[in-house]
Amino acid sequence: MAISLPSRTIVLQTQRNPQFSTVHISNPQITLTTKLCTPIGKSVSIRNGSLLVRNASAVIAENGVLVNEKKKRDVNPIVVIDNYDSFTYNLCQYMGEMGCAVEVYRNDDLTVEELKKRNPRGILISPGPGTPQDSGISLQTVLELGPVVPLFGVCMGLQCIGEAFGGKIIRAPSGVMHGKSSPVFYDEKGEDGLLAGLPNPFTAGRYHSLVIENETFPGDELEITAWTADGSIMAVRHKKYRHLQAVQFHPESIITTEGKTIVHNFLKLVEKFENAQRKVQPT
Repeated sequence: MAISLPSRTIVLQTQRNPQFSTVHISNPQITLTTKLCTPIGKSVSIRNGSLLVRNASAVIAENGVLVNEKKKRDVNPIVVIDNYDSFTYNLCQYMGEMGCAVEVYRNDDLTVEELKKRNPRGILISPGPGTPQDSGISLQTVLELGPVVPLFGVCMGLQCIGEAFGGKIIRAPSGVMHGKSSPVFYDEKGEDGLLAGLPNPFTAGRYHSLVIENETFPGDELEITAWTADGSIMAVRHKKYRHLQAVQFHPESIITTEGKTIVHNFLKLVEKFENAQRKVQPT
């Protein structure tokens, strides 16, 4: 079955082994702009421009060649919780291009306990429709894994973090912001975070109608690191768990001028966290 895109084709190949099917991208540099429908309970690995829909015990694709799970790079995955959003695989593509092993699970594919068993080196909570209450395991993931694993929330992911720590999610006073661009101002107080190295302000693509309410912002737990001219909260991080950060806008949108840098900064946070953990582990 082929899904046609403007001047690009994505081919879904069903293998004899029902555990997996590979999606080959004809040009691995293209950013996916359509949602790939994965079977419930499956994950997706990205390797060198190939996506593999698979069970955890199946195989992965490297350079288009199927190999045993045991032979894959000895690195735990970045796990993406997909809140049923068409932008999710754009984010996965970015991380795949940066050399990461990525697994994607719908927000109702697995429990938080099952997610813990995947032993992720980082977690990304994707955008999605509705409110944080519609986000499956996302809220509980923030509370249980956010303190111990680098976690990056995008759009709905930021709202989940805000609500998890006591904030109220409301309709954006500025109205629906779908496909809108805004200058975003930031201050990470001299500490490298998601926005390190970006122009100030930078242009961000917004696709949301909800925001964290300023009046109920949980300032004891979180701090605001970015905002728009009208005061809408555009990025936050946890005061104690500095590896827990989020943005309200979409880094993967073509409107966001520095989107790949933001995703790369998240991966740098993951590496920084891992290095710090190694230093405290007994030899």
